[in-house]
Amino acid sequence: MLKGLSPVLTPDLLKTLAEMGHGDEIVLADAHFPGHTFGKRVLRADGLRVPQLLDGIIPLFELDSYAPPLVMMAAVEGDQLDPSVEASYLAAIRKHVPNPPAVSRIDRFAFYDRAKLAYAVVMTGELAKYGNIILKKGVTPSA
Repeated sequence: MLKGLSPVLTPDLLKTLAEMGHGDEIVLADAHFPGHTFGKRVLRADGLRVPQLLDGIIPLFELDSYAPPLVMMAAVEGDQLDPSVEASYLAAIRKHVPNPPAVSRIDRFAFYDRAKLAYAVVMTGELAKYGNIILKKGVTPSA
């Protein structure tokens, strides 16, 4: 165990975050997401909720400043989003980024296409409907 790191960060997740470059994306997927269908690199975080992972990841992960770095799935026609899901994700991010960028919403199939191209998909225990979020990595500032 390392000091100062969240215990939700497994060795595989830390390695994956370190390997990612500017513009690479990681999907924090809810428990219903077909991660093994779309992901070329799938990590398991069963039992963990997305806000817990965001709280562990965001202190180590520079969000992209050149493109929308937070992307979630838009509701399918006839469905409704639960605003508390996005609010809980942003609350976890705000602990480390006081003024986070807005969340962008994209169509379900566009989200699946992005997941296919993502560097990794982390399968979580998140049960919230439309509980998936993509993080786009930025350039880590020097000093």
